[in-house]
Amino acid sequence: MIAQRFDLTGKTALITGASSGLGAHFARTLAGAGARVVVTARRTDRLAALVSELQAQGAEALALTMDVTDSDSVTRAFEQAEEQWGVVDILVNNAGIGDAVMFLNMTEGNWRSMMDTNLDGAWRVAHRASLAMARAGQGGCIINIASILGLRVGTALSHYAVAKAGVVQLTKAMAQELARNRIRVNAIAPGYFRTEINSDWFDTQQGMDYIRDKVPMRRLGQLEELDGPLLLLASEAGSFMTGTVINVDGGHLTNSL
Repeated sequence: MIAQRFDLTGKTALITGASSGLGAHFARTLAGAGARVVVTARRTDRLAALVSELQAQGAEALALTMDVTDSDSVTRAFEQAEEQWGVVDILVNNAGIGDAVMFLNMTEGNWRSMMDTNLDGAWRVAHRASLAMARAGQGGCIINIASILGLRVGTALSHYAVAKAGVVQLTKAMAQELARNRIRVNAIAPGYFRTEINSDWFDTQQGMDYIRDKVPMRRLGQLEELDGPLLLLASEAGSFMTGTVINVDGGHLTNSL
């Protein structure tokens, strides 16, 4: 009975920013729970490899090009997904960029690029998904990927922190309005996780010292440690949860000031 609550068989999940890192892992996790997965990103070569991997494991998977900064690209990808499998039931709004710049060195270009991808892009995709869900009248689930930097701040990341704080508030505002449409909107706020992008730095002495000093568990997160929160929010196991932000950070947010 408990396992059935987490089962996603018959559901269609669309994941943005799925060409690597967290997004690719989320696609694997949702497919493993039985969902059909639509993986989207700008890098289609990486998507094709992911789809081949998932299909070899018996999952239904589709790769689509999507640039979250381009409304036409977002609309086109959703239309293609809907033509294939109908209205998307689960959206994992994961696409984002990082760009460490000290505040005094920041340009308007740095700021706008961050907002356009990490905040405007999240709104753009969530809005298109929720419109389709509301029209279909079958409800749905939106999971926005925020960050602990949306709840605290970090050096040289003021624009990133502001964008992710916006994602947190967007999640809560959407949840309040869309509950009447049976659309649940929640967020996951990850701390530091090992991915192919950051592994080299976290293997340096400086990186290891940072984690030991800042994270009470004194280690990086492993991608599979996001599976529980993701499946809880995506499935009927979390059917009475909306407007929630789940921190997955090894206690980083609770560290001593």
